[in-house]
Amino acid sequence: MVLRLSKLFLRTLREDPADAEVASHRLLVRAGYIRRAAPGIYTWLPLGLSVLRKVETVIREEMTAIGAQEVHFPALLPKEPYEVTNRWTEYGEGIFRLKDRKGNDYLLAPTHEEMFTLLVKDLYSSYKDLPLSIYQIQNKYRDEARPRAGLLRGREFIMKDSYSFDIDDAGLDASYAAHRGAYLKIFERLGLEVIPVAATAGAMGGSKSEEFLHPTEIGEDTFVRSAGGYAANVEAVTTVVPPDIDFSNAPAAEVRDTPDTP
Repeated sequence: MVLRLSKLFLRTLREDPADAEVASHRLLVRAGYIRRAAPGIYTWLPLGLSVLRKVETVIREEMTAIGAQEVHFPALLPKEPYEVTNRWTEYGEGIFRLKDRKGNDYLLAPTHEEMFTLLVKDLYSSYKDLPLSIYQIQNKYRDEARPRAGLLRGREFIMKDSYSFDIDDAGLDASYAAHRGAYLKIFERLGLEVIPVAATAGAMGGSKSEEFLHPTEIGEDTFVRSAGGYAANVEAVTTVVPPDIDFSNAPAAEVRDTPDTP
C-alpha cells in the first residue's frame, strides 16, 4: 500500500521546543522526527524511525562483511554479573537500579560486556570454537545528570556494541583491525567525517582504546593531533620524554645584583 503524505503520522512545529539547545535537536523535533517523552527520553516518529532503520541497515551490512553475528540481549539485567566485575558499585549514580516484587536487584543495562562474556562461556567450551565476533543493536540506559542535545546525550539511547573472542593476541589484533575497518566504512557510507584518536577505557577496562570523533561545535570532548599523525583525546595524551641535555660544559653560575627590578 502506498503511504500518502496526507495520511503520514506527522505534525511539524512552527516554534523551537523550549528545551532544545542545539540545532539538530530543534530540527528533529520541529520536522516531526522525534518527540520528547521525558528529559533525555524520546519517542521515534515514522520519519525518524525510517532514518534510524536505514542507519542500522548500513551497520548490519558492514558487520556481516567481517563475519560478525548479531544477537540481542535484554535491557533489564540481574545484579549478580555486575557485582562480580565490581561495576555495580563502580558506576555509582550513573545507572538505573530497581528491585522486583521479591526484592531482587536489577539494573537497566548501561552496557553489556558481562552478558556477552557469560553467553560465550555458557555455549563454548573449547578454543577450537574461536575466533568469534558477535554484536547487538540495543537500547542502553544511563542516569545522565543533565541530558542535553536531544538524541546526542540522553538517558535512553541506542548503542551498537560488538565483542570478539580470540585465541591469542594475534587473533585479537586481527579482530580489532577488522572492526576498526568496518567502523570507518560505516562512517564513510553515512557521510560523517571522523578522526580516530587514542582514548581511555574507563570502567570498561582494556589495554587499548580508540574513539572515532566527529568534529563539531557542540562536542564535549577535546582531542589533540600532531603533524606526524598522532591523535588522542586530551584525557589520554602521552608525550615522549625528551633526551637528556648535556650540561657538562655549562659555565659556572654567577650572582648578579638586580635592585629595583620588578
